[in-house]
Amino acid sequence: MSDHKLKVALLQIMPGISLQENREKGDKACRTAAEKGADVVLFPEMWSTGYDMQKPLEELEKMAVSSDNEFVQSFGKLASELHVAIAVTYLEKNDPLPRNTLSLFDSKGRAVLKYAKVHTCDFGDEKKLMAGDDFYTAELETKAGRIRTGAMICFDREFPESARILMLQGAEIILVPNACPLEINRLSQLRGRAYENMLGIAVCNYPSEKNDCNGHSAAFDGVAYLPDQAESRDTCIMEAGTEEGVYMAEFDMDLIRRYRSYEVHGNAYRHPDKYHMLTEERIEPPFIRKDYRKV
Repeated sequence: MSDHKLKVALLQIMPGISLQENREKGDKACRTAAEKGADVVLFPEMWSTGYDMQKPLEELEKMAVSSDNEFVQSFGKLASELHVAIAVTYLEKNDPLPRNTLSLFDSKGRAVLKYAKVHTCDFGDEKKLMAGDDFYTAELETKAGRIRTGAMICFDREFPESARILMLQGAEIILVPNACPLEINRLSQLRGRAYENMLGIAVCNYPSEKNDCNGHSAAFDGVAYLPDQAESRDTCIMEAGTEEGVYMAEFDMDLIRRYRSYEVHGNAYRHPDKYHMLTEERIEPPFIRKDYRKV
């Protein structure tokens, strides 16, 4: 049995109607996660507002908070108190437009990673937001040891480049806040991202009580083949139902690391010098969209 089991709590919970209510409910859920033995706690997408994007831009700008705001920093203090890492999500105050952001605090309350959603849904209400500029990873100290951790947010999962870049930066675990239906195809995308990069992915969604969400928070460890099994295994190690709750996923980091040391995926056999088209900015029919924004 591995001694390096990383326990990630997925807070599949309903948001309140105010920043203060979300702070209080988030605090309570984090405490429940800590009682369940969590090493890392993950919120669904844009927890500060409950992903309420239908308001006019002027109202969204008033609702946005900076990363050093009391709301965000309260979860850093809570992480230190509970001795768990907390990935909190929020509508970030930013010039010229707000951003969809995650801040990861380690178990000592230190901010080790800040990530703003790169692939904003410009075909919908997220055209009111500004996209993030890059992907990042950080080394997270946990009871399971030091783990290189990255983040994607919701629509990011639909682009293989997101997880690929994080893998190339050394990510072993990717945290994915979400706010949309996690049906078979979106879950399959995450299963694919974990499989092709040989890493763990934890996705946290809102429960079905929230409009346009359906729960099904899940975790994938990316380990498709085991030496003592003739057939491949499902890399999904946990999938929640539709109801509100704090759901636990356990990643066997020793298993993932051994698998990455010998299997064929990830960066083992790539030919990046032949991938020139991947960095070209040209878009040809049928993929031209009038609402596409380069930045």
